[in-house]
Amino acid sequence: MDMTTPLRVLLVDDEELSRLRLRTLLADCVDPAAQVVGEAATAAAALHWLALHAADVVLLDIRMPGMDGLTLAARLRAMPQPPRVIFVTAHAEHALAAFEVEAVDYLTKPVRRLRLQEALARVAQRLGGGGTATAPAPLAEPAPVVPVIVVHERGELLRVPLTEVLYLKAEQKYVTLRTAHRTLLLDESLAELEERLGRRFLRIHRNALVALDAVAALERRRWSDDRGEAEASEVWAVRIAATDEWLAVSRRQLATVRDLLAAEGL
Repeated sequence: MDMTTPLRVLLVDDEELSRLRLRTLLADCVDPAAQVVGEAATAAAALHWLALHAADVVLLDIRMPGMDGLTLAARLRAMPQPPRVIFVTAHAEHALAAFEVEAVDYLTKPVRRLRLQEALARVAQRLGGGGTATAPAPLAEPAPVVPVIVVHERGELLRVPLTEVLYLKAEQKYVTLRTAHRTLLLDESLAELEERLGRRFLRIHRNALVALDAVAALERRRWSDDRGEAEASEVWAVRIAATDEWLAVSRRQLATVRDLLAAEGL
């Protein structure tokens, strides 16, 4: 199939107005062009449709009656020639989970045509310049998506590679994400992040997760928590190499922290 052939798109969203909006936007997309070949209001209906037809890309909502979009995306990955997935949702908090199921992109409603066009261009690139899902599979798989934390910042989604994250710390209503060069705020809870991030991050305190490879030392430190020098006491703390910060380790977590850091040679 030549590069002028439109991408075949399946719309999966339980809201008819959302599907209509996407149809209108797709009609204006030209590079690559896209053609809506099917619609479904539920994940089950989408699976039934895909059992009978082919699509290059699925524009997929997350929150739907019955099976949600994340579960559907995981099911699609098991297909012999799975369509690519672009999530289109009003909820930014599922972005990390979306990339864990290898979504091409994650668009938040209301969708802008330019962002949709960019996402479709990524699909076309991965399909070999606009080829369809029925085209012969390439000899090599596309490069895996680099694990990221997605941050909703001033109306945009920033993808922060996990390799850049030094620590995550709960403060009041938000979680602070710290890299060597910037500080960002997340809406997700620390418990949700800990479950998703896995073993590369270490719980050192009820309010802090630290990247294992960011820790330079574990030592006893004279510590004051802004109550004044008279209240200062000695606590165990880890030093973050990139920023030379010290973060307190709770007594409850100390043994686990010490064992894991020892396994890392610290």
